[in-house]
Amino acid sequence: MNRSDRDRPILGALPDPQGTRFGAFVTTADSCAVRIYGEDGRALATHAMKPLGAEHTGYFEARVEGVRAGALYRFVLGERELPDPYARWLPHGVHGPAMVVAGAFDWKHGHGVGRPLEEQILYELHVGTFTPEGTYDAARAHLRELAELGVTTLQLMPIAAFPGARGWGYDGVALYAPLAAYGPPDALRRFIDEAHGLGLGVLLDVVYNHFGPAGNYLSAYAPEYFSHDHRTAWGDAPNFAHPAMRRYVLDNARYWLEELRFDGLRLDATHAIFDPSPRHVLLELRELADRIASPGARKVLIAEDERNEPAVVESLAMDAIWADDFHHHVHVTLTGERDGYYAAYHPGAADLARTLERGWFYEGQPFAPTGSPRGKSARGLPARAFVYCIQNHDQIGNRALGERLTALTSLDAYCAASALLLLLPMTPLLFMGQEWAATSPFLYFTDHDEELGHLVSAGRRDEFKSFAAFANPDARAHIPDPQALETFQRSQLRWEERNEEPHRRVLQLYRELLALRRTDPVFRRGARERLRAEVSNGLLVVRLWHEADVRLVMINFDGAPAPIPPRAIHQFELMWTSGARPHEAREPHEKELAPWTAAVWRGTCATPG
Repeated sequence: MNRSDRDRPILGALPDPQGTRFGAFVTTADSCAVRIYGEDGRALATHAMKPLGAEHTGYFEARVEGVRAGALYRFVLGERELPDPYARWLPHGVHGPAMVVAGAFDWKHGHGVGRPLEEQILYELHVGTFTPEGTYDAARAHLRELAELGVTTLQLMPIAAFPGARGWGYDGVALYAPLAAYGPPDALRRFIDEAHGLGLGVLLDVVYNHFGPAGNYLSAYAPEYFSHDHRTAWGDAPNFAHPAMRRYVLDNARYWLEELRFDGLRLDATHAIFDPSPRHVLLELRELADRIASPGARKVLIAEDERNEPAVVESLAMDAIWADDFHHHVHVTLTGERDGYYAAYHPGAADLARTLERGWFYEGQPFAPTGSPRGKSARGLPARAFVYCIQNHDQIGNRALGERLTALTSLDAYCAASALLLLLPMTPLLFMGQEWAATSPFLYFTDHDEELGHLVSAGRRDEFKSFAAFANPDARAHIPDPQALETFQRSQLRWEERNEEPHRRVLQLYRELLALRRTDPVFRRGARERLRAEVSNGLLVVRLWHEADVRLVMINFDGAPAPIPPRAIHQFELMWTSGARPHEAREPHEKELAPWTAAVWRGTCATPG
């Protein structure tokens, strides 16, 4: 902590062995106090907080002897009693009192893993549906299995507290308080620490572009937290031009990265972060992450950004961007769907090959859903800057029925697409259960109060009016209700599946592909400048090389056999296919690649490019 940090007023609750210091930023009242509660919910005492004066206008502090970790409290602003927006835990929900949380923890495995992004295999998971119990402790029991599979980095969907006990987390309102339903803060620390002990990094999905519609008390403390010039779908946008909001978000990032020891952050919808400041908050976040990182252990920052804008990496210093063009091309090729934004993508290998060579497809062409140009050339970005996937929480959960890709295409096609994803040099992301072709859907689920919940349920069905399959009101009636407990329960993984066929076979395929990516001299050192993609005889052919070693990845994204280019047959050795184990692979004299099949050849060439 540098001197400027030490000199700043505290916010929230900071315990020590003798008591606790409390701090709040308030511009809506002339007085502020902290009220302490017992476990039975009765108020025990109220302590006035002192304003810090002109140098720190709006800040109030108090030190209360005898109040230690585990105590419950609320702030009292004038006559109004409110939860602490800097609360480290809200065990009774976002409207209840906060708990004083000790910062000390017996960490056993250091500050993080520090693996370069080029070596990472991301695995996105939702804590509440990852296991039937839906807790950090239950998820911890599966960490070793993921490490042995070949996953390197977990990416938790947002865990900041939101109303109710179940939801995706993108309507968080208390950004410092891990959701109580998943377990106490120390259970989260145990999860992260054990992951580190197994060599797994842990990233956290954070939402800094908006707050949820219920339980956000920041405006009650200071309206300056939000901008009236910019709006989001949830209300006024966070006001990053004001020091209060800027500090709230940057301190929050520090909390997750330093105090909780996450290895990095995935930033939701960075295209929706409005910051008119001379120095963008994302750039300041990068500088913060670099200051607190251990030597040689960079904190990873990944942006979800729909603009195909290379400046997110080149100017704002993010490490990578979710590049959805790859997913969309794969999806329309495997399913034939053209509803919604899929109308902007054409099935087949040609556009997919262009996407692989260019990083993303749209580089300024008109984008069908908007009619406006989208994107810029990504020529200068390295392969690791593109996060590719064939499914994620958005692409599954934003479907009316929450179907995974395996419910929409054949298993052969799914396995071929999986091979392409995992053998490219871009940063691959898996969604929980993908490795065994899980059958459980991932639906949109919420737990709002009755009034808001009714609006959400009705809005969810109206959202799909323009889709051909749901144009009829009777069809929309079958869209699962987000508020129903059953919708949440149906989204839970069924871990027993992975021991049954065909799931066991798919799991073995993922193990093979991840081992190939990890151990093969070409796949291990993949780079965009050593990648060429083309269509030959209807096959997608991706050529990768390192020095004289060459690998050809061929995919038949069609329902009919396709001729294999003669060069592959005569000059290369077949090393793996998605349709058979390597020792059972077709003999090289066979001249066709079966439908919906991926195959890998190896060879050498003096001029491989």
